[in-house]
Amino acid sequence: MPRGTSEREIRRLVDRHADWIRRRLSQRVNTLTLRGIGEAEGRREARAVVTEVAEAEARRLGVSYAAIQIRDQRTRWGSCSPRGTLTFNWRLVLAPHAVLDYVVVHELCHLREANHGPAFWRLVEAARPGYKVPRAWLRRHGHELLAYRPG
Repeated sequence: MPRGTSEREIRRLVDRHADWIRRRLSQRVNTLTLRGIGEAEGRREARAVVTEVAEAEARRLGVSYAAIQIRDQRTRWGSCSPRGTLTFNWRLVLAPHAVLDYVVVHELCHLREANHGPAFWRLVEAARPGYKVPRAWLRRHGHELLAYRPG
């Protein structure tokens, strides 16, 4: 957006072009899949991006985690252990950044609220007011990411 564009105008444009934006975001999965990203490369990239987001957001949320693990999970995008280990699916790096960002913030919020009750979702909403968009993207396109098998 051009500098000085009001938040109201930005929201109006995003609402008006929401379908186009969704189509463009979903194309990113296909583009990365076509370029043939391998699992080792995906894991390295996922670790770098997840760590960057987690470090910044943990400070902002006032939480700390013990470790970050990147795995080849078949059903989960992320998890948070009682000891503070955050685990993420390496295929998140194939998703739009907003999706990866949401999953990292979601798991960081579990460091304050271990369940998915109303208090947890209030934390997520406060940290990422637009979290429902990347969450919906993941529900709609997650199977594409999970189906990806490197060359």
